Amino acid sequence: MLLIDWVILAVIVISALISIKRGFVKEMLSLASWITAFIVARIFSGHLEVLLDGLIDTPSARYAVAYLVLFTATIIVGALINNLMVEFVKMTGLAGTDRMFGVVFGVARGMILVTAAVYGMQLTALKDDPWWQDSTLIPHFELMVAWSKDVLPGATETLLTLGQSKEGLTQ
Repeated sequence: MLLIDWVILAVIVISALISIKRGFVKEMLSLASWITAFIVARIFSGHLEVLLDGLIDTPSARYAVAYLVLFTATIIVGALINNLMVEFVKMTGLAGTDRMFGVVFGVARGMILVTAAVYGMQLTALKDDPWWQDSTLIPHFELMVAWSKDVLPGATETLLTLGQSKEGLTQ
């Protein structure tokens, strides 16, 4: 195995170790909070922007402030819910199970991070280097990249256009 293969394994193991410490519930709710914050900000920033009309004159700044306020508020609410749920898991005595599933989540997250990195590096000349060609693990992640290109385009486009009309303006 080459150094790049060891780096890939290190990313996955470190992600798993972080998740065993935090637990599945905390990891999953954190991810859900970030996704929800993005969606809420995309959908409702146009509505909040209208309310900021008298306070901020520049339209782009008004939209940015509206987006940031909604995103931040959603993250804060998500963190409060997350903390309540983590305490509930501790009270029920399921902390060990929570951490075990946290490892699975961490491994999956690590693999997604490596897949994203491989995708980015495929767009460069790095893919022609000998270390890339001789890697044991990179071909497996290239298969995951190919699969994700088939599965994710529609979902990605839907997420990126939330809250926008056909003209690209917020509703």
